[in-house]
Amino acid sequence: MFKVILCSFLILLLIPFSQAFSAEVTDTPSTLTVILNEENIHVYRDSAGYTVVVGIAENNNSQTAIENVRIQVKFFDEFDPSPLEVVTGNTTLDVIAKNGKSTFSISSKTANPEITDASISLVGFDPSPQKFSGLTVYSTDVFLDTSFRFSGVLQNGGAPSNDTNVYLAFYDGFEPPRILSVSTIELGNVPLNTDVSFELNEEINSRAIGFFLFAESSVFISDWVDIQIPKSQIPDKLITISNVSVEDTNGNNLSELSVGSQVNIKSETQIEFAADKESNETAYTYYVQVKESGKLPYVEYIGSYDGRFIGTGQETQVIDWIPEKPGLYFIETFVWDRNNIPIAEQGPFILIIVN
Repeated sequence: MFKVILCSFLILLLIPFSQAFSAEVTDTPSTLTVILNEENIHVYRDSAGYTVVVGIAENNNSQTAIENVRIQVKFFDEFDPSPLEVVTGNTTLDVIAKNGKSTFSISSKTANPEITDASISLVGFDPSPQKFSGLTVYSTDVFLDTSFRFSGVLQNGGAPSNDTNVYLAFYDGFEPPRILSVSTIELGNVPLNTDVSFELNEEINSRAIGFFLFAESSVFISDWVDIQIPKSQIPDKLITISNVSVEDTNGNNLSELSVGSQVNIKSETQIEFAADKESNETAYTYYVQVKESGKLPYVEYIGSYDGRFIGTGQETQVIDWIPEKPGLYFIETFVWDRNNIPIAEQGPFILIIVN
């Protein structure tokens, strides 16, 4: 039904629900100056049961800032081509600067468990006076254990500002990263030449490895600051991935493949200690991602395998793949627990040619 395979595969892989979501992104000629980057889009169901679409909108116009960016999301079930709901929302920032960007987060109207797909399109925007960089934001502390705790400072050096907000856009470890969620800290009126401290203490998506920090007021914006969640505070990795290879159905190693021929992507995983010491078990999901080589790598395929380690030791995982078009590809491997937390460093990637 949907044309954009990239988003649907990533969403199928990464959402922590039994029901998989997919998303289609469309643009029209009149809106091509603004791009909804499909590789950053994430669809998930929140704790209240609403389906949420998050991502990044980019203003590729080097001459004009824009405002009132309107994004339409159509929510579908698995079978009916007619949408269950149609929702139009706006970007996080009121004004997107020349050659700038903004996150967006749009939720379904109802907590409908039958929603499985989302079609996303840009329906319009207006030119805007440029907002200048009169705000500066920086981090003073980041901590993650059972919840995320962050503190920072906003500096307003340009003029008195009203309606001042600070935003944290969390992203995952894929390349390019996907926006997982956006949190807002409302600061309100900020006088001239003032430093304002702020903090955030909440549960975040367990797959977040970092976040973009940025701010906007009635008259100013800030630059985006990329902040990593310290590695020492991310759960220890239990598993090592090694010996990734591609084999034919007879077990022969391959360096070149043929379009339409089934192959097996095989690797070994070594577990050091059990996550659950009482049961001596570690449930996991093993993922394979195949990307077409290029300046903007295109995700050709994602496959997964659910397994369970008993104690420590080594296991072998095999996932089938049928190449659909020729090209140069590289293969990535990951292991997550059932809470979608990485428990292994990314495995060694391999290059493969498809003829």
